[in-house]
Amino acid sequence: MNFTDPTLLMMIFILPSMFGLVLVGEGVQKIMNYEPRGWIGVSVGAVFILIIILAYFMISTNNLS
Repeated sequence: MNFTDPTLLMMIFILPSMFGLVLVGEGVQKIMNYEPRGWIGVSVGAVFILIIILAYFMISTNNLS
């Protein structure tokens, strides 16, 4: 499997990162409107982005042909 293929990178990293950023942004918007549930969106989005970053490092450090 070619891990430098742009389509694979888009599916694995870019689209989920955008989803995580949307979760964080929605949570911030709720916090700005004084809704206490906004912290849930921010924390879930941050964990989601952290998982994506860890997956990137796991794939990039592993020498997969």
